[in-house]
Amino acid sequence: MSPTSRPAESRFRWTICALLFLATVIAYVDRGVLAYLEKTLEGIIGWDREQYSYMTAAFQAAYAIGMVCAGWLTDRLGTRRGFALAITLWSVAAMGPAAAYSVFTFGVAMFVLGLGEAANFPACIKTVAEWFPKKERALATGIFNSGAAIGAITVPVVVPFLAGALGWRGAFVATGALGFIWLAAWLKLYGKPESHVWVSKAELAHIQSDPPEKLESVPWIRIIRLPETWAFAIGKFLTDPVWWFYIFWIPRYLQGTFHLTLGTSSAPVVAIYVISCLGSVGGGWLSSIMLKRGKSLNVSRKTAMLICALSVAPVALVPTATNMWVVVALVGWATAAHQGWSANLFTLVSDMFPKAAVGSVVGFGGMVGSAGGVLLQLLAGRLSYVVLYAIAGTAYVTALLIVQILTPKLAPVQVD
Repeated sequence: MSPTSRPAESRFRWTICALLFLATVIAYVDRGVLAYLEKTLEGIIGWDREQYSYMTAAFQAAYAIGMVCAGWLTDRLGTRRGFALAITLWSVAAMGPAAAYSVFTFGVAMFVLGLGEAANFPACIKTVAEWFPKKERALATGIFNSGAAIGAITVPVVVPFLAGALGWRGAFVATGALGFIWLAAWLKLYGKPESHVWVSKAELAHIQSDPPEKLESVPWIRIIRLPETWAFAIGKFLTDPVWWFYIFWIPRYLQGTFHLTLGTSSAPVVAIYVISCLGSVGGGWLSSIMLKRGKSLNVSRKTAMLICALSVAPVALVPTATNMWVVVALVGWATAAHQGWSANLFTLVSDMFPKAAVGSVVGFGGMVGSAGGVLLQLLAGRLSYVVLYAIAGTAYVTALLIVQILTPKLAPVQVD
């Protein structure tokens, strides 16, 4: 694109944020179809709880591998090409379960889906770093990250309809095709802000209001030796698995505990993720508003993360609840807190690292988080729900303590 005739005024960065939001929605729809159809497919394919954990672990293992590759590729290929390549791969892979007929073939399909979807968050965080100044990044991250909840809401609304109209195989094909619609919009609309014809001079100045960065690329060896990298990675290792536990196991827990059918389980699942939407935007807004009111970056981000970490704790009471809507309230509040936590944890990377390193750091941290996810998915097939929800309730405070030890003061790191 050529900036020959810029508009007098623009807010095009929020259009880019909307694209990131939609990509995240699609990713969570694609990965959520199996979770929602799991009890139905259990009767058709014949798997049990432990075998289901193998399939979800396959997704997480591929996600871990893909995160490293995706972060590196996004930094090397650029956001436009890297994201386009990733969503093409994951959209094709999302259709893969339509051809599956056994635990093994479903596991293979989920593995390939994990490889493709791993690029979503590294690419999104890098895009936010390119299109937003630091004071707006937590809010922008919170907005696109809320797509995870909207995707999770969309699944119980549309999947029963698609499965009824097209069969369960058709449901996988229809949801997988959504990515190609997004791809067309991405290729049409995305470009660097400095060369974009729909970005005004005033908006470009706003986007570039932070001090300029000189680095074009950062070697991996410099990234992984930094405590700031490990603060992010360990934070992901302890808390990402909890979110994946909700995504893959909550529909099963509700359907099994309260004897719900595919159709009657939609309302409680939707309610959980409606509540979670508030946390993603609210958590990003909270730290952003504290910054605007003069609080330091360190205080703003970590105060928001502390509030979120404490808010998760009551989810440990879920196994004692005999009323379904009490479970919905507890899990919904925990997912909201997770989303607020996640928005601020992701933003720490763009707060501390130059843009040239953001994709790689997010990719590395995502890999470590997914490794934790593999472990918890395998344990979920064997441990009691009492233990699993206790882990969920304590993980965030533990993670914040480690983040504080490794990064007592948030500041730009020297990687050159």
